[in-house]
Amino acid sequence: MPHSGELDLADLTETADRLQTAIGGVVEGKPESIELALTVLFAEGHLLIEDVPGVGKTMLAKSLARAIDCSVRRIQFTPDLMPSDVTGVSVFNQESREFEFKPGGVFANVVVGDEINRASPKTQSALLECMEERQVTVDGTTYPLDTPFMVVATQNPIEMEGTYPLPEAQRDRFMVRLAMGYPSVSDEIQMIDTHGAHTGLDALEPVTDAAHMRKLIGLVRSVYVSDAVKNYAVALTGATRTSPELRLGASPRATLHLVRAAKAWAALDGRDYVLPDDIQALAGPVLAHRILPTAEAQIGRRDAVSVVSDLVRQVPVPEGRP
Repeated sequence: MPHSGELDLADLTETADRLQTAIGGVVEGKPESIELALTVLFAEGHLLIEDVPGVGKTMLAKSLARAIDCSVRRIQFTPDLMPSDVTGVSVFNQESREFEFKPGGVFANVVVGDEINRASPKTQSALLECMEERQVTVDGTTYPLDTPFMVVATQNPIEMEGTYPLPEAQRDRFMVRLAMGYPSVSDEIQMIDTHGAHTGLDALEPVTDAAHMRKLIGLVRSVYVSDAVKNYAVALTGATRTSPELRLGASPRATLHLVRAAKAWAALDGRDYVLPDDIQALAGPVLAHRILPTAEAQIGRRDAVSVVSDLVRQVPVPEGRP
C-alpha cells in the first residue's frame, strides 16, 4: 500500500481509538460492544442493540451519536407512532397553495430508534427503504438521505410485554445485532460513583465530524478481500441454508454485510486486507439475528448463536497468505 494510504489507515485507527475512549467514558466495561458498534459505523451498516431494560442500550446509541459532530435524531418508538412520523409528510401550505415536505425523524446522519419493537409492524417497515437505499419516498417523490447514515436501534427481548417481533426483512437490514449483558460488579460500582451526580454523556465532546467520517468510510471500502476469503464468507452463509437445525438461513445480503463488516474490522486493526479470522469473529454478530432455528433445535435449547458457532468450526478455513 502506498505511503499516503498508510497514513490514512493510521488516521482511521487513531480516530477509532479516540471514539472508543470517548464512548468508553460513558458506557463502562463494554469495550467489545463499543468495538462492534464502531465496526458497523465504519462499514456503513445499521446496528441493532437487543437486551433487557436498564443495561445501557440507549446510552451506547446516544454516546456513539454524540461522539461524531453530525446531525442526530432520536425516535421513541411507541404503539401509536405513525409511519409518517418516521419518514415525513407532505403538508398543504395555505399561503403558497402548494404541498410542502416536512422531513421525519430519519433525516439525520445518526438515527437513534429507541425500543423499535414497541411500534407496530407497519411503522417498523417505514424504515426499510431508508436503511437499504438511503432514501425516502413520500407521495411519489424521493428524497436522498445524507451520508454517513446509520440507524442505531434498541429493542427489548420479544418475550417482554408490549413488543412486536421485527419482521425478517427488517432484521436482515441490520448489519449487526449485539447484546449488552449485565456489567461486572466493579463496573456497576463504578457506575454508581460516576453516574450519581451526572451522566458521562453530558461531558462527551465530539472527536470527529461527518466530513471526516465520509473519508474514512471511503478508505474502508478499499480494504482488500481475497477470492479465498470471499469464498469462505459465501461457504459460511451457505452452510446456514443447509443446516438441519435451521428453518431459515442467511440471505445473500448477510454475505455482503459479513464481508463489509470484516473490511471495517480489519481496518480498525490497522490492516488493508481481510483475514479469515475477521470473518470468524463477526459471523455470530452478523448472522445470528437473521436465521431461525427449527422447533426441534429450540426444544434442545439450541439458539441461533450456538448454531452459528458450530458452523464456524465446521466450515473449512482457507489457507495461505493474504
